[in-house]
Amino acid sequence: MIALGCGNFGGVGSAPAFFGQGIPHEEALAIMDRAWDAGITWFDTGDAYGGGTSERWIGEWIAARGVRPTLTTKVFHSTTGTPGDTGLAPERVRRQLASSLERLGVERVDFYLAHEPDPGVPLAETIACFEELRADGLVGAWGLSNYGLDGLRAARPSLVQNSFSLLDRADEQDVLPWCKEEGIPYVPFGPLAGGWLTGKYRRGEPFPEGSRMTQRPGPYEAYVDERVFDALEALEREASERGVSTAGLALAWVVARCGGAVCGPNRPSHLDPVLEAMELQLSEEDVGRIGGLFA
Repeated sequence: MIALGCGNFGGVGSAPAFFGQGIPHEEALAIMDRAWDAGITWFDTGDAYGGGTSERWIGEWIAARGVRPTLTTKVFHSTTGTPGDTGLAPERVRRQLASSLERLGVERVDFYLAHEPDPGVPLAETIACFEELRADGLVGAWGLSNYGLDGLRAARPSLVQNSFSLLDRADEQDVLPWCKEEGIPYVPFGPLAGGWLTGKYRRGEPFPEGSRMTQRPGPYEAYVDERVFDALEALEREASERGVSTAGLALAWVVARCGGAVCGPNRPSHLDPVLEAMELQLSEEDVGRIGGLFA
């Protein structure tokens, strides 16, 4: 299960400071075109991505192409950047979903996710709201994103979406085994760790202009480490021996571990390693050895 991540359409994720930036309109349409033509028919977005721009452009694309991808969207962050306009209170969730459906131009979304925990709202209240939306036919199923094992156990969602990659393996010890045991799909985001697993960041060289390390470096600053560069160089050698890109091999590892991933290209050509990963078969021995590079 590969989903097209649309989080940078018209912004950089849900960050209000970057609304209006990120991937421009025509580039976003071209990315969706290439993904669909390559057989990637699951689009992943969120109501606050680009301040609602991501959902609008997906809706525009759906109307123009006359096709209907599987759709995931999320709720928690503000679509306007208004302080305090966040969270998972039931009345807010219903309001936000209505806006999402309007922007997407659809009558229901296939998966509706809580984008992160809301400590101010009991999880049971949010779940009850999600169940009502499902019963009303407005969502096909609901899930959780950025939740730990305790929240997942309490909620038993239909889908889990957390960060996971060769460089971010916090879920490997508990969440992944639990999802497998319970038969709950785990489709992670960030399989390339903000570009760190593409080969673009190299030892002793400045970060490329326009990269995440020049825009939002905070989540990735811990990767500026000699041990990480050692592992990246070893991954690059392994990819070269296989005749594939470093990014393609890193993605294939995540798919082998999790069964799928949300991949967010910034231009149509960035789908090349995604298509490589879809074709690349890794054995259990391969998965263990490649994972060991980053242990």
